[in-house]
Amino acid sequence: MKIAFFTETFLPKVDGIVTRLTKTIESLTDAGDEVIIFCPEGCPEEYMGAKVVGVPAMPLPLYPELKLGLPGASVSDALETFKPDLIHVVNPAVLGLGGIWLAKTNGIPLVASYHTHLPKYLEHYGMGMLEPLLWELLKAAHNQAMLNLCTSTAMVKELSEKGIQNTALWQRGVDTQNFRPELRNNNMRKKLLGKFSDEGALLIYVGRLSAEKQIERIKPVLEALPNARLALVGDGPFRNQLEQIFENTPTTFIGYLAGEELASAYASGDAFLFPSSTETLGLVLLEAMAAGCPVIGANKGGIPDIITDGINGCLYDPDGENNGTESLIKATEKLLGDNKNERQSMREAARLEAERWGWPSATEQLKSFYTQILEKNTTNNIAA
Repeated sequence: MKIAFFTETFLPKVDGIVTRLTKTIESLTDAGDEVIIFCPEGCPEEYMGAKVVGVPAMPLPLYPELKLGLPGASVSDALETFKPDLIHVVNPAVLGLGGIWLAKTNGIPLVASYHTHLPKYLEHYGMGMLEPLLWELLKAAHNQAMLNLCTSTAMVKELSEKGIQNTALWQRGVDTQNFRPELRNNNMRKKLLGKFSDEGALLIYVGRLSAEKQIERIKPVLEALPNARLALVGDGPFRNQLEQIFENTPTTFIGYLAGEELASAYASGDAFLFPSSTETLGLVLLEAMAAGCPVIGANKGGIPDIITDGINGCLYDPDGENNGTESLIKATEKLLGDNKNERQSMREAARLEAERWGWPSATEQLKSFYTQILEKNTTNNIAA
C-alpha cells in the first residue's frame, strides 16, 4: 500500500500528533508499505524509510511553534511521482487543504483525522466568538473525506453532532517499552526538584507550555499542599507568563526532555497533573501511566477514555467551582493519600491500562480502515 500523509506538524517538533505519526509510519514501513509525508519545512528528508517533503511555511501568529505550510507545484509533482493509493490528511489546515484538493483533483481516496480541538482553543486566545465559524470550516474540509478518524469516543460524538460525517475511532497507542516504571531514579528526581528539597510529593506536568493547557490551575494545588513540589517538563509560547504565575512557588521549569530522560521523568514523579480540558486524547497521560505514574486529568474530552477514576488515576471537574480549582485539589489529595498500598495499586493499574494499547495494534486498525476505503472506492468506481 502506498500512503501519502499531509500534516501541519512533524519533526523536529515534539507533541502528541508527531508521536502518533512517527509510530504509525514506523509500523507501516516495517510492514512493507510505502509512505511519503508532506509537512512544513525544517523536517528531515527521510524518516524510517519514508520520504519527507518539506513545504515552505510561515509561523502561526498566536503560536509561532506551529508553522502553516503553503503547498505549491513541487507538492503536486512529488505526489504525481509517488502515485499514492490513498491520501491521509492530519488536522487539515493550510497544507491539509492542499492535500484535500489534490486528492479530489486526482481521484485519490481521502482519509482525514482530527487530533487538536482547535475550536476550544480559541477561547484561551480571546477569540471564542469565532468558534462557530471554525466549526463550519472544519466541517467543509472534513466532509470531503471518505473517513474521518478521531482519537477518543468523545471526539467521535462531538464531531458527529457538529455535522462531520463518516467518523470512526482510531484507537490510542503508547510505547510501553520505552516508558516503564523501572526508570524511576533519584538522580532524575533531583533534577526535577531543582533547588527544592525532597520533603513531599513531586507533581509533574509534561507537554506544551501554552495557554490552552490551563497549567496555571496547578498553582492553587501547590498552595493547598505546602509540601508538594512541581516540575514542568516542556516549553512553549506561554512559558514567560507561567514563570511569573509560579514565581515564589516550589516549581522547576525543566524544558524539553526526550528519550530515556523523558521516560525517567515520568517514572520519577509521584503524580502527573494534566489540567487541560481541551484534549482529544491526551497521549502524555498514557505515557505517564506506562511509566507507572498515577495521573489526574479533566473529566472532559478524550481523557475519560483513559482514566478510570480511583482505579488508575483520578478525574477532576474542570467546570466546577472556581474553574475546577477545588475539584483539582481534592483529586490530588485523593491520589496522594496516606494509604501507600492504594497508591501502589493505582500505579500498577495505570501500567496495566497502558499495556493494553500498543502502537502496532493501533496501526493494524488504521490499515484495516485504509483497506475498507480502497475497497469502497473501487466499488464506487465500478458502479459509476
